[in-house]
Amino acid sequence: MEQFKPMLFTCMKKYSKEQFVKDVVSGIIVAIIALPLSIALALASGVGPEPGLYTAIVAGFLISFFGGSTVQIAGPTAAFATIVAGIIATDGMDGLIIATIMAGIILILLGVFKAGALIKFIPYTITTGFTAGIAVTILIGQFKDFFGMDFHGEKPIETMDKLRLFFVNIDTINWQAVLVGVVCLAVLIIWPKFFQKVPASIIAVFVGIAMVKGLGMNVNTIGTLYPDLKAGLPSVSVPHFSFSVIMNEMPNAFTIAILAAIESLLSAVVADGMVNSKHRSNQELIGQGIGNIGSVLFGGIPATGAIARTAANIKNGGRTPIAGMVHSITLLIILVVLMPFAKFIPMPCIAAILFQVAYNMCQWRPFTRLVKYAPKSDIIVLVLTFVLTIVFDLVVAIEWGMIVACILFIKRMSEETHVSGWTYQSDEEEFVDDLRPVAKEIRVFEITGPLFFGVSDMLAESINVKDYTKVLVMRMRSVPAIDITALRALRDLVERAEKKGVTVVFSHVNEQPRQMMEKADFIKIVGEENFQPNIDAALDRAEALLWLK
Repeated sequence: MEQFKPMLFTCMKKYSKEQFVKDVVSGIIVAIIALPLSIALALASGVGPEPGLYTAIVAGFLISFFGGSTVQIAGPTAAFATIVAGIIATDGMDGLIIATIMAGIILILLGVFKAGALIKFIPYTITTGFTAGIAVTILIGQFKDFFGMDFHGEKPIETMDKLRLFFVNIDTINWQAVLVGVVCLAVLIIWPKFFQKVPASIIAVFVGIAMVKGLGMNVNTIGTLYPDLKAGLPSVSVPHFSFSVIMNEMPNAFTIAILAAIESLLSAVVADGMVNSKHRSNQELIGQGIGNIGSVLFGGIPATGAIARTAANIKNGGRTPIAGMVHSITLLIILVVLMPFAKFIPMPCIAAILFQVAYNMCQWRPFTRLVKYAPKSDIIVLVLTFVLTIVFDLVVAIEWGMIVACILFIKRMSEETHVSGWTYQSDEEEFVDDLRPVAKEIRVFEITGPLFFGVSDMLAESINVKDYTKVLVMRMRSVPAIDITALRALRDLVERAEKKGVTVVFSHVNEQPRQMMEKADFIKIVGEENFQPNIDAALDRAEALLWLK
């Protein structure tokens, strides 16, 4: 049951005062980094700034407390921005709460049923493709605020609609907003090269506020868009559940759950490599489920492990879940005391922060490397997932990405399966001493590769029984696995052979194929004596059958 034990409890066994100090310092620094990011990601998700902090506080604390990683920092992430915005636009905040609660339950069940390892079956090309696609959608989604544009009351949801409206309303660009955005973006890029102790995003926020207020610039701020911004603790909000609403939100719930599982476990794997530890994947899924349920009940949005904040935690000395809990408590204090000042943050500054987030998550180097060196089938899946994420949404991208990946994998595996017959020397050819003489009435076929539905027709096409054939030897030493469709094809082959008076002998059947054959009574049909451990024994059996015939 160790795999279902929160990592916090394990870390407490050998906890020290020195590590507590490091965790507290790291937690405070990560909170300062998370503050502008949480607000920016909340705004990109179509909600006010407060839910971003609610998410980092509630989900961050619960996931650190119940999770399976020592250093994971959770909160709102860019991957959820477009999904959350779409759900809120169509189903409102109640729809998002219900979908996220259901996603939390799904995550808990995935953890309980030990599905943490199943995430590895999602191809790297798909995760790279949709991550890059999400980065592009975030980038396009911030054009309006970065350029200070007026969409004349239209609130597009789809990325392509946002891009279309950008070009339609390009004459409404506010060059003062562009100036603020460019300066803030420059600060985000240049500041870390010289000063790494203070987060660049905090400096960019102060610079943006100073420009807008000090120079009296006509630029939208958070306060302009959200005049009712307030400090204080969130209240519990429980939506009205009904069967129809639950069924309607089921696809959204699965999307949130799968994305939360993928991103959090990927973040945990990266963190393991940085601190030489090993996370508990199933417990991490349970912690993510609990954290997401708690987040939306207290006014937040979906959350997951954040790679950038987790890396910052490690870099600043955090080594236990206490750092993540301190990060949440620090943000809670900021929410209560300093939240009213957030209304002065310029929207172009928020857009600039999200531009950098999009760049950091786009993985353009792995993307271009895959395009250069990956097989064509992998490139197809990569590009398809990337394009569908931008043009449609993440659900469509993952669905079609997995379908195409599976089809191409089946095709690739079918190309690795071969059926080859032994060649026989004629009387005129020079005899080679180390070749065993085999009567022409005995035909030997060797199968290489897995036998499954994609290659089942190959058996009938490749194995032709000559009129003079009396015994057919099937050498299966290179067949690691077989499915029921291929087994059915073998059974048809045996039946056709028997009608012609030909006996089939099997050589070196491996463990999985033999188990399948036993369950299907195939061995009884063929005869136990016609299953031999190696080719020599199989040929001895074939020669014995010739004498009987």
